[in-house]
Amino acid sequence: MNIENNDLNNLINYRLKQAEETILDVGLLIENNRLRSAVNRIYYGMFYSLLALGLAYNYETSRHSQLIGWFNKNFINNGLLDKKYGKILTKAYNRRTKGDYDIFVEYEKATVEEMYGEMKDFISTIKSLLKK
Repeated sequence: MNIENNDLNNLINYRLKQAEETILDVGLLIENNRLRSAVNRIYYGMFYSLLALGLAYNYETSRHSQLIGWFNKNFINNGLLDKKYGKILTKAYNRRTKGDYDIFVEYEKATVEEMYGEMKDFISTIKSLLKK
């Protein structure tokens, strides 16, 4: 990647802003019982924060599975982050995929609210990691 530092910082901040905005969107979706859409946005909020993390470590890909694999290899398997964050991300990815591509998928509100809490924790943790 050949991005100047200022541009790189702007892009990282842009991705983090996307993640933060998505937290607000998910709250509105849950409030209005748009649970399948909320699951989709929960995953994407985490994805945006991972894109920021990748940029900070000079790693960039548009493929979700590659980004998740890179994250697990470099942060979960190396013990830099608790394994629960790898599980949170994988669970959200799988549920988002199921909700987007399978038919007749419904989610319980309690499940989505739990995922929402996990999403906020995940994004907060990634932001803390980026401040180091």
